[in-house]
Amino acid sequence: MGRDEHRRAALAMAAPGTALRDGLERIVRGSTGALVVVGCDPVVQGICSGGFELDTEFSATRLRELAKMDGAIVLDQAARRILRAAVQLVPDPQLPTQESGTRHRTAERAARQTGFPVITVSKSMRTIAVFAAGERYVLEDSAVLLARAHRELDTLERYRRRLDDVTRTLTALEIEDRATVADIALVAQQLEMVTRVTDEIACYLIELGTDAGLLRLQLDELTAGTLRQRELLLRDYEPDVTVPGGHPVAPTGAGRLASLGLDALADLTLVAGAIGFGYSVDPAVPVSPRGHRALGQIPRLPAEASYRLIQRFGGLQKLLSASAQDLRQVPGLDPALATTIRDGLSRVAEAALIDRYP
Repeated sequence: MGRDEHRRAALAMAAPGTALRDGLERIVRGSTGALVVVGCDPVVQGICSGGFELDTEFSATRLRELAKMDGAIVLDQAARRILRAAVQLVPDPQLPTQESGTRHRTAERAARQTGFPVITVSKSMRTIAVFAAGERYVLEDSAVLLARAHRELDTLERYRRRLDDVTRTLTALEIEDRATVADIALVAQQLEMVTRVTDEIACYLIELGTDAGLLRLQLDELTAGTLRQRELLLRDYEPDVTVPGGHPVAPTGAGRLASLGLDALADLTLVAGAIGFGYSVDPAVPVSPRGHRALGQIPRLPAEASYRLIQRFGGLQKLLSASAQDLRQVPGLDPALATTIRDGLSRVAEAALIDRYP
C-alpha cells in the first residue's frame, strides 16, 4: 500500500459516521487527551509497557471512559475491538519527529516504528490528529471540509467544460487529419488537471464520511468517462502500445503525466514529451491517430474488435474511408457488426464536423 493509500485509509477509519470518530469526539467534548494505536502485532506489543489486557468489543463510550486514565489505548486494525488500555508506549527515541509535545512525539514515533495509524486527542487544543505514513493529519470540522470540497467542485466543473471543448476540437481535427502535437498535448493536459482535482475532492469525501452527502454523486457526474478518455487518447498516440499479434499493452504515459509538477504541466512541450512524442518535438508537427478514440464513441463495440480493426487498417483515416465490405474482411467481425461500425464512424465524423462548423 502506497503513502496515499495509507493516508486515505487512515482518514476513512476516523471519518464522521464511524464509531471511532464518535468516540474521539466524545473525548474532545470531555476535555480529555488520548493516545490511540489502531493495530496490534509483535512490533506494537514490543513498544507497550504496563497497562492491562481487555480484548473487548469497541464502543465509543468505552473509548471515552478508558481515555480518562493515563496511557495509550490499543485497538485492533479494524477498530472493532479494544485490546489494551492504560499502556505506556516506548517507541525508538532515535526515530525522527517534528513534534514538541510528549504525546504527539510518542504518537509520531510509534506510527513510524509500527506502520499502524496512531491517533492523538489534544486536551488543550481540542484537536484530533492522525499520524500515518510518516505524516500528520489534523481532522477538521465537517463544515470547513464541505466548504473546501464545494470550491474544488466548482474548479473541477470549469476544468471539465474546458476539457469537453478541447476534446471536441481534437475530434474534428482528427477527422480532417489536421491534428498536431499541441492539440493532443492540450487534451492530455486538461485530462490530467481533471484527474488531480478529482483526487483532491476524493480525499475530502473520505474525510467527510457520512457528512459528504450528495458530493460523491456530483463528483461521479463531473468525472464520468474521463479515465477512459485518457486511456484511449494515449492508445491513439503513445508509441509502442501494442506487441506483435495486436495484444493491448497498458499505456505508460499516464504515470509520466502524473509525475509532472504544476509548472511542467503548464508547458505543452513537456506534456507532449510525457505522452511519448519526445521533449524536443515541434508542437506544430501534424500527427494522425490510430483510431481508438473514434471507435470508443461507438456504443457497445467490443474492445477486441477495436484492436483488430486498428491492426488491420493502421489508422483513423483508413478506417473512415473503409466501406462496410472492407470491414467485413476483418477476422471476427460479422456483417451486422461491420455495418454498425461503418454507420457509427460516419455518425462520429458528421457530429464532430457539425459541432466545429455549425
